[in-house]
Amino acid sequence: MLSSKVTRSARTRFLAAGAVLTLGALSLTACGGSSTPSSSGGTDEKIGVSLIVKTTSNPFFVSMQDGAKKAAETDGVDLKLAAGKADGDEDTQIQAIENAISKGDKGILITPNGPSVVDALKKAKDAGLFVIALDTPPDPADAADITFATDNFNAGELIGKWTAQQLAGKKAVIALIDLFDDKVVSVDYNRDQGFLTGLGIDTADKKKNGDEAKTGTYTGGKGGDYEIVGSQASQGAEDGGRTAMETLLAKNPNVNVVYTINEPAAAGAFEALKSAGKEKDVLIVSVDGGCTGVNNVKSGVIGATAQQYPVKMAEMGVKAIVELAKTGKKPANSEGLDFFNTGVELVTDKPVDGVKSITTTEASQVCWGK
Repeated sequence: MLSSKVTRSARTRFLAAGAVLTLGALSLTACGGSSTPSSSGGTDEKIGVSLIVKTTSNPFFVSMQDGAKKAAETDGVDLKLAAGKADGDEDTQIQAIENAISKGDKGILITPNGPSVVDALKKAKDAGLFVIALDTPPDPADAADITFATDNFNAGELIGKWTAQQLAGKKAVIALIDLFDDKVVSVDYNRDQGFLTGLGIDTADKKKNGDEAKTGTYTGGKGGDYEIVGSQASQGAEDGGRTAMETLLAKNPNVNVVYTINEPAAAGAFEALKSAGKEKDVLIVSVDGGCTGVNNVKSGVIGATAQQYPVKMAEMGVKAIVELAKTGKKPANSEGLDFFNTGVELVTDKPVDGVKSITTTEASQVCWGK
């Protein structure tokens, strides 16, 4: 089992990587010049693309930047990088969208930080930019031309089904560690509601967290009673996950199931549980599938996680804009969905019947790649 010291060290390395990859939340960093010499002695304009992520304090989005940079180098794209100061920072993203419009970019790739960016995205589309959302579909979905993302409801459902099987009929005392409590974003409610659905708990409104019955029976696995202690926001950060877990433990120290929005929040929750001497009594599940998270599954910090593929999202996004610029061909949604599904796999070393999964060894060979 990884110690909190190891988790914090890994997080520090990721933060350092994020610092190198961005010159500041408001900055745009060009990856290559705006033009290249042509055979006729003139210049061929490069295709301008801006990637605007939620924050570089989360390694998930740093990996996304790496994927975009790799694709940009391959396809001769003039790529600019921008990031919010923190998860939920909409103002910085809006400014970055405005910058992309003024620079005349061909397209924008964005992981939206909240509903306030929607008007700016519509403005970009009206200006002729092709807008691709990554990871987090905007609301409404047509605020972007297309979204490349994990099926976040399915990701939550997978860890919910796994949890139900692990409980083997035991009462589930559930703590939910979500993303926000002051705004509504689809990635937040889809993962949360997917988890509860996978566990076999009826949800009221699938686009709203916290309105399900707080007690009742779950039908997943062998079925049993459940009690939802509550939900707390983490901002998707390790310190937020720790504080959220401390608050929920104070409400009910008998928590035995912890759902977390992502792996940084899961690492923080584990630290709080360890401080309370309860880390061996609780199942922690999460979504992400990064190398640190996979290692935490291997060591037992996290029981299972749903692995997603941000590098693939970013690479596909860049290539889609290049294809559009060269041929006019636009990407299409996956059949039956209002986005393009980039895939998800359940990662655990404790497989259960009826839920397809891969091992940590298999997952570590991919981490956030393809």
